[in-house]
Amino acid sequence: MQTHGWIGQDDLWHSKLASNFYGCCNSSSKYLDSSITTQPERYLIVVTSGGLNQQRTGIVDAVVAARILNATLVVPKLDQTSFWKDSSNFSEIFDIDWFISFLAKDIKIIKEPPVKGGKAMKPYKMRVPRKCTPRCYLNRILPALLKKHVIRMTKYDYRLSNKLDTDLQKLRCRVNYHALRFTDPIQELGEKLIQQMREKSRYFIALHLRFEPDMLAFSGCYYGGGEKERRELAAIRRRWRTLHIRDPEKGRRQGRCPLTPEEVGLMLRALGYRSDVPIYVASGEIYGGEDTLAPLKALFPNFHTKETLSGEEELAPFLKFSSRMAAIDFIVCDESDAFVANNIGNMAKILAGRRRYFGHKRTIRPNAKQLYPLFMKRGNMSWDAFSSQMRIIQKGYMGDPMEITPGRGEFHVNPAACICEKIGGYSVAKSISRSNQEPVNDTGIRKAVVGPPYPVYTDEEADGSDTEDDQDTTARGEMIDAEPDDDSVVRQEDPELEEILSD
Repeated sequence: MQTHGWIGQDDLWHSKLASNFYGCCNSSSKYLDSSITTQPERYLIVVTSGGLNQQRTGIVDAVVAARILNATLVVPKLDQTSFWKDSSNFSEIFDIDWFISFLAKDIKIIKEPPVKGGKAMKPYKMRVPRKCTPRCYLNRILPALLKKHVIRMTKYDYRLSNKLDTDLQKLRCRVNYHALRFTDPIQELGEKLIQQMREKSRYFIALHLRFEPDMLAFSGCYYGGGEKERRELAAIRRRWRTLHIRDPEKGRRQGRCPLTPEEVGLMLRALGYRSDVPIYVASGEIYGGEDTLAPLKALFPNFHTKETLSGEEELAPFLKFSSRMAAIDFIVCDESDAFVANNIGNMAKILAGRRRYFGHKRTIRPNAKQLYPLFMKRGNMSWDAFSSQMRIIQKGYMGDPMEITPGRGEFHVNPAACICEKIGGYSVAKSISRSNQEPVNDTGIRKAVVGPPYPVYTDEEADGSDTEDDQDTTARGEMIDAEPDDDSVVRQEDPELEEILSD
């Protein structure tokens, strides 16, 4: 088989360069213990937003925000009112005791809001600007925290800047990749499904399909279903008045449309994956049902889902809880030998970053913009030519080390500050982050950039901070999104849409 310089049968499951890199999230020598940084009478309550993985990003950033503010964090409250309508609390999805103990040196975490005089202290409600920098937190949030002592931050998603100093980025990694463990019942079922997939073959593929009706309706794309498809998806789109009409053909050309199940199957076969490889599909309701899935199943007959692998009794405790069901899929996708993300949602982003951190496991992102003309020409070319072009197009989209990762939310996709390179065959940390280059000494060991530790602000020092521009907003009962000048903001056109598309 021709390899075109990058892929052969062995490379389908492993990156040859992966062994040169490893996840590294230990703090620097300048990073102070929480017993020193945590200030009294500063409490942070965070209410997350969206589906499981959007909430996960909020939990990660809440820990970092508490560190920035030198505050005690109350275990984050999960969103129970969004589109996903999951009534689960934190301890029903994540191991709460492990979460608190693992992060004990980073921040102080308590399970319930603080009590004073036998009564819970009343929190002061605030909305943090999108992509708020550490300075933004100190200028906008800290003054109110000093006066009110308990701050409740609502709709907490993407409320922290993507660019932070190295120690704070590594804290993000400790939270995301180590502190957030699923509860035993979720973890045990996920591991059982993995075992069943392993019994079928040495390697297996996991696919996050995201071909649900809501997703397709939002995309504005057309998938060949004729007038029936146009009518059905248009009816769904009318639920959101803010959605403008899009040119379906233009969307496909620009790579904004998810691949169809058949296109995903063709991509994988053209890359070299054999038809007998087991494939695990994580997805909600597929638009078009079995008719839509039939071409994918023909290409990969060894087709499985959590529903087909689990007995009714095993899955019953989770069926009414969308986040717990999503957690089961997350576990299986995370442990797969090749993971395919057919979207740019939060689950795809978090898994891409996590799989890089834990050894650059093969993670495939369809290069949809370049694949569109290839799929259009498929009927006029041989399979060998189609396969050859597929491998060329997908180079750089296979989860290899040092890939250039396009798109927003780069840190979740590529946590460069937490990925180190081995030097000369030894496990010596060398950060691959381009934004925080560290000098190397003559032994080949990276030196930490020496700088002031993150400040521990006392009440007196904070009162003298530069908050002149923010005094009006922090004086009100609730701070509404007022963006910092230096932040780029990503907004969905409708809050419910953001929740639907988030995972």
